[in-house]
Amino acid sequence: MIKYINETTEYLQNKGFENPEIGIILGTGLGQLINEIDIIKEVSYNHIPNFPTATVEFHKGKLIYGELAGKKVVVMQGRFHIYEGYTLQDVTYPVRIMEKLGIKTLLVSNAAGAINLNFKKGELMVIEDHINLQGSSPLAFKGVEKLGERFTDMSAPYDAEINSKLENIAKANNIKLHKGVYASVVGPQLETKAEYRMLKIIGSDAVGMSTVPEIIVANHLKLKAAAVSVLTDECDPDNLEPVNIADIIENAAKAEPDMITLFKELIKTL
Repeated sequence: MIKYINETTEYLQNKGFENPEIGIILGTGLGQLINEIDIIKEVSYNHIPNFPTATVEFHKGKLIYGELAGKKVVVMQGRFHIYEGYTLQDVTYPVRIMEKLGIKTLLVSNAAGAINLNFKKGELMVIEDHINLQGSSPLAFKGVEKLGERFTDMSAPYDAEINSKLENIAKANNIKLHKGVYASVVGPQLETKAEYRMLKIIGSDAVGMSTVPEIIVANHLKLKAAAVSVLTDECDPDNLEPVNIADIIENAAKAEPDMITLFKELIKTL
């Protein structure tokens, strides 16, 4: 993997990806932050050596380098999921590349279902902690110790100082921002009523199919990390309706301006 990482990094550096400070991963239906960036370079994933390729229709598949709020950023417009057939090492490979390029902070967004019924669709949740229900770890491979500490500490995977800044920004801009625990499942099927009840019992406030592997690797690489969920549906097992993916994307789009405000204002302070 080290050989692959070096090849990919060298390719991107030769393309002009120079010393980004912050990495950003944009989740489902959350691509409009790109419009706020002064783009210097962008490369399609399928042109980057050793990179996976996004296969989900609403994930774009570009790595973008530019300036946002006065900081150099590298942005994943579209991410990878294990439900697409990728390994957890594939899913998190871009995080390793962003770290190798120079980032010190990783900001992640996702679309998630609200397990906590006090949370409503269209609102945001800053992730305080998570539960990994994906059945494995992106660190579970031979030679991982060459890339960082094998037994990575996860006592505080989300940076408390960044989360506090996000809460203050939300208050100042009249944005409803919950705090909670994110459960990450494999997907791509949505949950059953019984599964939603289980997720609530074990302490989840929201559920999705991403983010946790990327945060684990960010901690493995000793990056500061933070993540915000856009709550796109309400997962009430007693009143569960069939899922509507178009509705989920629409709800993500409605909440997206608030998420953009949070990330832009946060980056100014980093």
